[in-house]
Amino acid sequence: MSTQTAPDEDRTLEAVRRRGVETTGIEIIEESERTARPRDLFWPWFAANVSVFGISYAAFVLGFGISFAQAAIVSVVGVIISFALCGVIAIAGKRGSAPTMILSRAAFGVTGQKVPGVVSWLVSIGWETFLAIMAVLATSTIFDRLGWGGGAGTKVVAAIVVAALIVAASVAGYHIIMRMQSVLTWITAAITILYVAMTVDHIDTAALADLPSGSAGATIGALVMVMTGFGLGWINIAADWSRYQSRDASGAAIAGWNTLGGALAPALLVCYGLAIAGSDEAVREGIGGDPIGTLATLLPTWVLVPFLLAAILSLVSGAVLGIYSSGLTLLSLGVRIPRPMAALIDGIILTLGTFYVVFVAQDFLGPFQSFLITLGVPLAAWAGVMIADIALRRRDYDEGALFDTSGRYGAWDWVSIGTMALASTLGWGLVVNTFTDAASWNNWQGFLLEPLGLGTWNAADGYWEGNWAYANLGVLLALSLSFAVTYLARRGTVARQEERA
Repeated sequence: MSTQTAPDEDRTLEAVRRRGVETTGIEIIEESERTARPRDLFWPWFAANVSVFGISYAAFVLGFGISFAQAAIVSVVGVIISFALCGVIAIAGKRGSAPTMILSRAAFGVTGQKVPGVVSWLVSIGWETFLAIMAVLATSTIFDRLGWGGGAGTKVVAAIVVAALIVAASVAGYHIIMRMQSVLTWITAAITILYVAMTVDHIDTAALADLPSGSAGATIGALVMVMTGFGLGWINIAADWSRYQSRDASGAAIAGWNTLGGALAPALLVCYGLAIAGSDEAVREGIGGDPIGTLATLLPTWVLVPFLLAAILSLVSGAVLGIYSSGLTLLSLGVRIPRPMAALIDGIILTLGTFYVVFVAQDFLGPFQSFLITLGVPLAAWAGVMIADIALRRRDYDEGALFDTSGRYGAWDWVSIGTMALASTLGWGLVVNTFTDAASWNNWQGFLLEPLGLGTWNAADGYWEGNWAYANLGVLLALSLSFAVTYLARRGTVARQEERA
């Protein structure tokens, strides 16, 4: 869908493009601009995920009370599967040359797509703000250790600098981000390798062997957390980076490069983090309050500056992808502003959120993880619907109909909306809020556990009892149920959509 502009406006847009700023919003990418190759997808996904935060994530995995071997298996499997699902969504970008939430209109209807669109926007805003917060806290901790002062002044400056970097890159858009990510990949990867070399002597194989094995429920719970924290956290933006792919590009290649780029670094880093966190109880406990800063305590002083650089760049890299896509999602909801302005608005929200958490909130990791699992359920339900819809289609999308409520995709697809609502409701009944004090607003979750005999609420001590209570089965249920229902119930609908002239 191309936009007609006046001659003066054309000249203005061309001047902006010459400066490298992407002016394309949610409209269809012109054929002449679809020059990307599948292997180009490796760089943004790898750069966004080759983060030392991946090392710290291991402490959360071990928090489920599982052994080193169990943790390593679920981490590798969870990372690969979750990014493979992103790869499937990325195929839609090549088929329709539009952002993920626009392409999702084929499954939910042009207007109905706003329902999952709101969820997607909230998830993206939450993730990018979280990454910015991590960068600010890491800066404060490391500056304090260096004796440069890590107090309020340092945090203010760090918050401004981090937010400025994220917003500037996301406002610039796709082309600059792709070039930036290819450079950041080498910088962050090199310093991450240096971190590994400097901390490998902290690994205690005897301590790792002593970690007790966990139950099947605990193991699945760790698997779900890894899937939600990695690939499923990106799945709602996967097609945003493949919409510039050539129409002749292989769908399998797009999915493969997307999966490799996203999964390679986290799979290795989380496993290394398991070895570090499993060897030192103090590291496991410290990561809960300041993941990056805790990892820095293992380093000699002279390495702290390059480590801080790598940490900030890797976190900024991930946040840039999130804020760029959250801006596109905002436009897909009907907000009529230029794409750079949408990214700027989300950047302002990110900045305010970062300042609030760093300077006001007493605890943020607890509420954030509760927020993540809460939105992870409907996001998984949306993903199931979208993946099934992609699997059912044999043709490229009718790009004009994605913007026309009277077109072949219609205004509302009540089957998809109903499926997402049902799968989300059942899913929420099978997840629990592990931060009942810090995020009491989520204590209503888990309402199906006792009726199904999967857990019992201990009101006196404030926690759930039972091997399956903390398995977060609701995420897997939402994903699989929505996929199965969509694949069976919408076969005829998709076939009619593709046959319609």
